[in-house]
Amino acid sequence: MAEVLVYVDHVDGAVRKPTLELLTLARRLGEPVAVALGNGAADTAATLAEHGAVKVLTHDASEYADYLVVPKVDALQAAHEAVSPAAVLVPSSAEGKEIAARLALRIGAGIITDAIDLEAGDEGPVATQSVFAASFTTKSRVIKGTPVITVKPNSAAVEAAPAAGAVEALAVTFSDKATGTKVTARTPRESTGRPELTEAAIVVSGGRGVNGAENFAIIEALADQLGAAVGASRAAVDAGWYPHTNQVGQTGKSVSPQLYIANGISGAIQHRAGMQTSKTIVAVNKDAEAPIFELVDYGVVGDLFDVVPQLTEEIKTRKG
Repeated sequence: MAEVLVYVDHVDGAVRKPTLELLTLARRLGEPVAVALGNGAADTAATLAEHGAVKVLTHDASEYADYLVVPKVDALQAAHEAVSPAAVLVPSSAEGKEIAARLALRIGAGIITDAIDLEAGDEGPVATQSVFAASFTTKSRVIKGTPVITVKPNSAAVEAAPAAGAVEALAVTFSDKATGTKVTARTPRESTGRPELTEAAIVVSGGRGVNGAENFAIIEALADQLGAAVGASRAAVDAGWYPHTNQVGQTGKSVSPQLYIANGISGAIQHRAGMQTSKTIVAVNKDAEAPIFELVDYGVVGDLFDVVPQLTEEIKTRKG
């Protein structure tokens, strides 16, 4: 059976959820071979094996932490040459897409970004994408070289599938360009205790209707009861009510959670482009003609200042 390279997104050996989703998808295409780089790479093996990796290629060097992107591309290229895979799968983060694009260019291959599903085809992997601001769904395949595909978080359920997970050292020679951009400082992002926005199973967002930074406490309270991430529309971010890092939309982050709750968001195309692939969408808006209602599975016509606190209290009550 053909092997499929999976780039491992991890933090000091702790594997992030999108990588486990990639392993689930990779098993549809062949035998997953994981590529773990940097500090703690070897510590990822047990988790990766539990989720289907037949082999784990590891390499640790200071370059992965000290320089941007290129050392990781060098390593993936080395893994590609060693394995000759049927496809290369990478999480669809900002960094992941840059790594994938650089790798595709180097190996002379086609690339598909932001896939939301993968299936095996007679002539190679077939990727499903949501395109043109999520107005259309397409199926595509790469026709030149080894397919390089980035996959959006929450595109597949994580499934355990124990495999050998044999750890092998990957031989990597860094290119001259690997040290072109040096990281000079790092500042840890203050943790809110909530899930990462792009990876969260539930997202609760607020928009112009929240009417002020102080009122986002209502949105946060609902999110905390649901164990959800907090998002914001561009209007709310531009008004300075919530950080840009939480913006959902075409110029913000794309999310695809199991449940998306939009509060006081009109549903402009800019916002819809970032959340339209959510599995279930609920909207609360006092304007019955708001475009968001064309998209939702469940809509509540009402004032969010009445509806959201009641919903939060009901969830709290049911949780006991």
